[in-house]
Amino acid sequence: MDFTDKRLSYDKGELDQNNIPVSPFELLKTWMNQALEQKVKEPYAMSLATCGANMKPSVRIVLLREITDTGIVFYTNYESAKGQDIDENPNAEALFFWNELERQVRVSGSIAKIEAEKSSAYFQKRPHDSQVGAWVSEPQSAEVSSRDVMEARFEALKTKYPENAQVPTPEFWGGYEITIETIEFWQGRANRMHDRVVYTQIDDTSWSTKRLLP
Repeated sequence: MDFTDKRLSYDKGELDQNNIPVSPFELLKTWMNQALEQKVKEPYAMSLATCGANMKPSVRIVLLREITDTGIVFYTNYESAKGQDIDENPNAEALFFWNELERQVRVSGSIAKIEAEKSSAYFQKRPHDSQVGAWVSEPQSAEVSSRDVMEARFEALKTKYPENAQVPTPEFWGGYEITIETIEFWQGRANRMHDRVVYTQIDDTSWSTKRLLP
């Protein structure tokens, strides 16, 4: 398949380095709200890249669940392949791409588990069957002989934890926060003359910005 003749011209916006907030979190929240207003499907979905001790990068889609004062939070199985990568190399990068707005955001920084209490509070807000499903993936990414095995375990757990019963939060499940050290905002422009602005953290309260060539 040859896609060399497939291309679009981007013309939906611009990003002026001289007219951006001091904090990247303000701009990230603004762009996220605009994506929600434009009804972008799951704008909080992000590609998460990790790299373990084997030096082989891995990427997958996860869902952003919170923008904090220092970074972004998502939840997963700590025993998953991504969890193993993070144990071996506590650095990660996430990418948001909003095609409808011709925008993307790259977030880079260190990554660590959040407090167990916060993870449990979020887990208990999830739909009941999603809570049960988390217990099926023990450990996540491990080989399973068939889907029937998964379905049988799911039904057994639903019997153990019916709708009116509390599903305990698994010890192997919880949240991670990427503490943002650099964040790049990309706005598509015509003729591949894209706008790229990068914030780099200087200290706990200040950031520097620079424009990059597209």
